[in-house]
Amino acid sequence: MTSLDRTGAADTLKGGPRRRRARQPFKGVPLPLLLPALLGLAFLILPLVALLVRAPWSTLPEQLTSAEVWQALRLSLVCATAATALSLLIGVPLAWLLARTEFPGRGLVRALVTLPLVLPPVVGGVALLMALGRNGIVGRWLDSWFGVTLPFTTAGVIVAETFVAMPFLVISVEGTLRAADPRYEEAATTLGASRFTAFRRVTLPLIAPGIAAGAVLAWARALGEFGATITFAGNFPGRTQTMPLAVYLALQSDPAAAIALSLVLLAVSIAVLAGLRDRWMTAS
Repeated sequence: MTSLDRTGAADTLKGGPRRRRARQPFKGVPLPLLLPALLGLAFLILPLVALLVRAPWSTLPEQLTSAEVWQALRLSLVCATAATALSLLIGVPLAWLLARTEFPGRGLVRALVTLPLVLPPVVGGVALLMALGRNGIVGRWLDSWFGVTLPFTTAGVIVAETFVAMPFLVISVEGTLRAADPRYEEAATTLGASRFTAFRRVTLPLIAPGIAAGAVLAWARALGEFGATITFAGNFPGRTQTMPLAVYLALQSDPAAAIALSLVLLAVSIAVLAGLRDRWMTAS
């Protein structure tokens, strides 16, 4: 008797093969909770559905191939990528400092790092102007000593996007560092490696998934930044006009173009969520 026959015989003795029970949707969910939940779901999905319904599909290729759209899209991609690179350069060491080092006022520093997450972006733009503007507390020295002026330039766009996007990276990397076992770093230092070598050869490979997830989130946030950018860098086509600013400008004169541009940003957002599905979503 083969193993398949023995399995069939065992199933027969037990009353036939076991059948997987069909999962009943919303089973056991109280109606007072189900109705508000469905209402909240509809509230979040309906605007996106309306955007797709009202999209000018017949003229969409023409809208998306215009020179202004490609100019804004190219600038958005370049600035968001540069802001993400800058966030990685200074954000990963900051996350390591918060996760691995004890120092006075660490809680306050963490609160200040996460403040841009809840700070209105326009307020962030005003704060950047006060700090890095031509008459700012730091900007005046940049202008007089090095001739560097950040407001209303492409570099200003990168600075504004970095300010609002870097907290996403820091939070993600700090959480990954706290979950990683510090004994690997301690073992490397006991074997003669310096703290920086242990960080570079041991810690970075361990936290690489968290860094990647944080970088993607920061890039997506930088790509969609509007308030701080328009306040600190202005809205000059070809120099500071990113995709969100182009959507705002087109909405005043050409709603169809604004919808087309919004569809591009919506597609990017969906792509980001799809790329992060293994980290931020679980399939049951």
